[in-house]
Amino acid sequence: MDNNLFLNNKIYLEGTVASKLSFSHEMYGEGFYNFQLEVIRLSDTKDMLNITVSERLITNLDLSIGSDIIVDGQLRSYNKFVDGSNRLILTVFARNIEPCIERSKNPNEIFLDGYICKEPVYRTTPFGREIADVLLAVNRAYNKSDYIPTIAWGRNSRFCQTLSVGENIRVWGRLQSREYQKKVSDDESIVKIAYEVSISKMERASKENAAEENEEAHVEGAV
Repeated sequence: MDNNLFLNNKIYLEGTVASKLSFSHEMYGEGFYNFQLEVIRLSDTKDMLNITVSERLITNLDLSIGSDIIVDGQLRSYNKFVDGSNRLILTVFARNIEPCIERSKNPNEIFLDGYICKEPVYRTTPFGREIADVLLAVNRAYNKSDYIPTIAWGRNSRFCQTLSVGENIRVWGRLQSREYQKKVSDDESIVKIAYEVSISKMERASKENAAEENEEAHVEGAV
């Protein structure tokens, strides 16, 4: 198996277990469970993130609600049929979990090396903030790919306007959850949660664009 496929998708989280374990699925006799992890940003905003873990990783490990843990793994995506339509579900596939004895300054870090699979969408908010949405396809073993929604801000969002479908880029940032209102009728809306990678740094992966990477792309984003 190509070890590079373990290096192009890496996430590190420190947080607090916020839900009980629930059975997800079984594969080749190995059971997998889901739970939610509460991760606090520097701004004190809380991200509620989905974690998937093998039963073999959690033997003799305290995953009761309120436990502080460290999760190392990869961000995975899959389609799930919900309410009559397919939804893209994001979950952190844990490769290692251990107790968190002391919190660090960076409790939520992710690195992705992938390919742009939809034309980036650049826009400005009503308050004039610049944003770009970029969907990345990140290769996985056995000819699979994970499709990861990412969002860039400021100078990074303007840089996204120069990117094309099929380009290989690298991004650094954090995984975040965001509540939004979805209208289901003229007088009714429901609260939903979106998951996305907030980009703090990005660059083109191709060597021929190295000079442009250093000048334009490798910039710090908003927290």
